[in-house]
Amino acid sequence: MRDLTLRIEPGERVLLLGASGSGKSTLLAALAGVLGGDEEGESVGELLIDGVPAAQARGRAGLVLQDPDAQVILARVGDDVAFGCENLGVPRDQIWPRVGAALEDVGLALPLDHSTKALSGGQKQRLALAGAIAMRPGLLLLDEPTANLDPAGVAEVRESVARTVAAHGSTLVVVEHRVEVWLPVVTRVIVLGDEGVIADGPPALVLEREGERLAHGGVWVPGIPPALPPPPRNSPGEVLLSARDLAVQRVRGTTVAAGIDLAVHAASALAITGPNGAGKSTLGLTLAGLLPPAAGRVIATAPLQRGAGPSPIRWRARELLTRIGTVFQEPEHQLLARTVRAELEVGPRALGIDEPARIDELLERLRLSRLAEANPFTLSGGEKRRLTVAAALATRPDVLVLDEPTFGQDARTWAELVGLLAEIRDDGVALVTITHDADVVSALHARRHALEATP
Repeated sequence: MRDLTLRIEPGERVLLLGASGSGKSTLLAALAGVLGGDEEGESVGELLIDGVPAAQARGRAGLVLQDPDAQVILARVGDDVAFGCENLGVPRDQIWPRVGAALEDVGLALPLDHSTKALSGGQKQRLALAGAIAMRPGLLLLDEPTANLDPAGVAEVRESVARTVAAHGSTLVVVEHRVEVWLPVVTRVIVLGDEGVIADGPPALVLEREGERLAHGGVWVPGIPPALPPPPRNSPGEVLLSARDLAVQRVRGTTVAAGIDLAVHAASALAITGPNGAGKSTLGLTLAGLLPPAAGRVIATAPLQRGAGPSPIRWRARELLTRIGTVFQEPEHQLLARTVRAELEVGPRALGIDEPARIDELLERLRLSRLAEANPFTLSGGEKRRLTVAAALATRPDVLVLDEPTFGQDARTWAELVGLLAEIRDDGVALVTITHDADVVSALHARRHALEATP
């Protein structure tokens, strides 16, 4: 991010837009005073909060990170929400009423001693927001706070944020690719580009005056849908993977979903949907052979087994590589190498093969070529997501399990990623996608398997 000049007045509610990788998350970290020092990068100019450098104004801003898993600090829900208040020196008799109110606001109806380890990704997102709200900051900074939430959760979180900023007069800066979610709340839209601010003003005016140009640059503009892939070329093929009376668990002894029967077909897409906490990610990891079933079975048929046996959980890592690829909900959990190119080479190298043409193709298709020598951890959230998809595809698996595959994508990269998934589906790959993105389900012509919320 460079050449950025702007002023945000107290009490403004700003929606920060821009293409994937335009610097939105970097700006939020800078506003929160946690961007890092000279040893982590270079900076010029000044950034002031209440007239003082942002790094000296810590505590004035509450930040919800793009990856909520990275923001979980303590083992129990109540303690985690209270952490920020305690660090600000809020009197103890005020902390716990704030904690209870914040959890209620974000719709996280769990006991205060509930384990944070047992939370789903969407629940961790609500937890991080509750921690920020409880601090009652003057500046509330939200980085894609609804990305992993079910539709009801999106509305609930948006309304809780609106109530918070209204009650305390807070300034709000929110990053979200899906513009329509926040239009009822925000008073200003700022769009970042390669050279600073490329559009700024009231939402209706910016979207009407600049809509076509912004959509061409990747911004999700209401009324201008992204390009969609064509319908499947083939009918679903043979069953590669099935679940029979399956129960799954994230933490040993705590079943999150049970009685699951489903089939995964070659050359087709299966979408696992349902509310936060219903067990979607846990089911995906169990189907992928990365978690043992709590009960029941996951069975690979002969075309997928290829001599490895019927139970994916018993396969060696090398056997999984070419049979079932997995894209985790949190990209950081599967980054291993020092450069983007090396990340794509991890799987092929483990198989003893060298496929530079395949690596170059994936880098190009997913707009990562210019970042080939960058450290994966320095990428934006959307770029990390595309990198993990590319890494899973590098070994050409027969089944691909993707958890929230379109997280962090602008309209252009969303269309390109979905188009690539449609192509590999047509080439015979079985797709299993865990998603709240209804557009992905329809674009891939996916069959739905809906999980219900745990009582």
